[in-house]
Amino acid sequence: MNVLVTGGTGFVGNILVNLLCARDDRVTVLTRRPERYRSARAGVAYAGWPLDVSKFDAVVNLAGAGVLDRRWNDAYKAELRASRVDLTRGLVEALAASTQRPRVLVSASAVGYYGDRGEELLAESAGPADGFLAQLCVDWEAEASKATLHGVRVAIVRIGLVLGSHGGALKQMTPIFKLGLGGPFGLGRAWFPWIHVNDLAALMIHALANDGVSGPLNGAAPGIVRNREYARTFGRVLSRPAILPVPPIALRLVLGEVASVLTASQHTVPERTLKSGFAFQFPELEPALRNLLHRR
Repeated sequence: MNVLVTGGTGFVGNILVNLLCARDDRVTVLTRRPERYRSARAGVAYAGWPLDVSKFDAVVNLAGAGVLDRRWNDAYKAELRASRVDLTRGLVEALAASTQRPRVLVSASAVGYYGDRGEELLAESAGPADGFLAQLCVDWEAEASKATLHGVRVAIVRIGLVLGSHGGALKQMTPIFKLGLGGPFGLGRAWFPWIHVNDLAALMIHALANDGVSGPLNGAAPGIVRNREYARTFGRVLSRPAILPVPPIALRLVLGEVASVLTASQHTVPERTLKSGFAFQFPELEPALRNLLHRR
């Protein structure tokens, strides 16, 4: 396939591009500064916008400013929205204007769609919550879904906490846990959806390659754990204690509104993901962490 990837220079995007290249797919990465990357990887093209999308068989839309990268103020909320909703709108408008369109669009979303739902089981059929992040996901998905009006198959992956060796939350948390200072957030009862980065990239390719896959897919492993079990498992893998809880009020003081992302309980179930035929390589947390933390 000839695949266009937005967000292809990021943490997840790099893994995805590697897997696509291993399949002998032709990959073009859409980036704001293509001149920075043109010699970065053999066999991968880097292009800026505007771009003729008629030559691509498939599009993966991973672009978006990091939700946990900064405290949220009005300006950063606008950036989060522009980098997801506005970019996706422009991408779909380009698809609509093309005389020959890609067959499939796989677009990222997040389990933030569900909000803080306590013990409720959240398969893909569950409705959205209220609040900034949930509404951001709703609008993001709505823009991607408009591609179906132009004959493009659309799959949307609602992503949990992505675990990987070279980026994301794991890179930030590992030094703290190695010092024995890690622990659960608050009382640790919140459900904590997670996914190994390799599984997430493989799920994206699964959605690209299978014509019967469309609509929302929970990009979170079936072996979901509560926050306290996540912390205990992290500590056990590193042979460190992980018993120091982080009070919610402390998170709020340091992170502001972003703290709600870390304390929300989302008991996600990858029901449609599994029914689509996708098999997780790392369905359980401890083997996933051992794979990532002991290959550094």
